[in-house]
Amino acid sequence: MITKIKEALASYKRVLIIARKPDKEELIKTAKICLIGIGLIGFIGFIIYSLSILFLA
Repeated sequence: MITKIKEALASYKRVLIIARKPDKEELIKTAKICLIGIGLIGFIGFIIYSLSILFLA
């Protein structure tokens, strides 16, 4: 049990050592992709909601 915890902590430590802070361009690109995804999901939800009101009302 303790060895599994130690292995997991070592794995987390390796990830944190390898991880780096994104530069400005990468951060902006990621934010744009996230906003597009959120907007798309919201639009799909709006369409489904509108269709449900249209056909069920």
